Amino acid sequence: MTRILIVDDEPHIVSLVSRAVHAEGFEAVGVDDGPDALDIALAGDVDLIVLDVGLPTMDGFEVLRELRGAGHTTPVIMLTARSGTDDTIEGLDAGASDYVPKPFAVAELMARVRSRLRDVAASAPTSLTRGDVTLDILARRASVAGREVELSSREFALAEQFVRNAGEVLTREVLLSRVWGLDFDPGSNVVDVYVRYLRAKLGADHIVTVRGEGYLWE
Repeated sequence: MTRILIVDDEPHIVSLVSRAVHAEGFEAVGVDDGPDALDIALAGDVDLIVLDVGLPTMDGFEVLRELRGAGHTTPVIMLTARSGTDDTIEGLDAGASDYVPKPFAVAELMARVRSRLRDVAASAPTSLTRGDVTLDILARRASVAGREVELSSREFALAEQFVRNAGEVLTREVLLSRVWGLDFDPGSNVVDVYVRYLRAKLGADHIVTVRGEGYLWE
């Protein structure tokens, strides 16, 4: 599911935008300060960021510069209550994808969100390959060494998380959140069950158990 990070120190703004994001069928993650936003963004688990300029501790410009400096290309739509072109120029020069002044119309903001997501989708690869496993993202098909393997929608979503994050340990909690949703029972063993399914279908040697941490795709 598409995840959008909303960063603003005004709770009503986070709530307002989150509701609009959910109405579009996306997942919303809200935080109220720069360091927390940067941690989430650097983890690479969001598809777009709505970022306020006037944040405590670390302002939006600094968050954006740190993110771009680390090589992340996640689209960022800046929000600001400040007037004047200097702030707009600073944000765009720092790597912002778009700039929306406050107060804003939610419908316009969401139109900009959809536009930026379309840009990302147009430039994204349509397939992912790690070793002998290939996932066709558009057709939602998987193959091993050229042989097509039938995966359920949930199996495919889990496989996609592993392949996209190859070499990175993914905890059960992270996988539950990304594949089954944040409100799924954290005590469930459903991740372990589906990992067994994938090992049987894609090859037992691809997914490694990291004891006490989670799983990784080698």
